[in-house]
Amino acid sequence: MRCPVCKKPSAPATRPFCSKRCKDIDLARWLGGGYAIAGGPAETAEDGTPEIPEGVPGDDDERG
Repeated sequence: MRCPVCKKPSAPATRPFCSKRCKDIDLARWLGGGYAIAGGPAETAEDGTPEIPEGVPGDDDERG
């Protein structure tokens, strides 16, 4: 298996990465928004604002 960051052979201690450095680079990419998980288009209300599904914490109905 090759390191997903630098393509060198991975090391058992840091698998799938070759080193702690590449492991940290990958984490920084996730935290910085460099990676994204694809999703469907967001649903919007008629006025163009995002809809909040029922039962989601923070919904006005739950606060009373």
